[in-house]
Amino acid sequence: MDRNAPVTLLYDGQCVICQQSKRIIRALDWLKRTAFVDLHDREAANACCPSLDFAAALGQMHLVTPDGTLLGGFLAMRRVLKELPLGYPVWLLLHLPGMAWLGDRAYRWVARHRYRINRLLGVTICEGDTCHTPS
Repeated sequence: MDRNAPVTLLYDGQCVICQQSKRIIRALDWLKRTAFVDLHDREAANACCPSLDFAAALGQMHLVTPDGTLLGGFLAMRRVLKELPLGYPVWLLLHLPGMAWLGDRAYRWVARHRYRINRLLGVTICEGDTCHTPS
């Protein structure tokens, strides 16, 4: 396994919250440790992670580690923080007891309420079949 290989984040390129997360991560990724794949680019998504179900993947961001491990939701976001110089201290804090439980619930809440959050922000792009939260 190449320790310098980037992690790959799969995201919904038609979701405002996902797009903003990508912009923030890219801005903080001074060491170029993350790559991004828009799930709507089916060819790239299948090449990266052929076993990932498209409909389920739209409900949360996913991360593929250099060793091929697939993480979703809070675990994916927590793991990407490890790659960012300013994110590393947060990554450490998110390993404290109870943080995985709390973080998972917070991530799911945001994912479930994406449409409402986007409307509050004045954005309506995240509608229809995009930003779908799997049941």
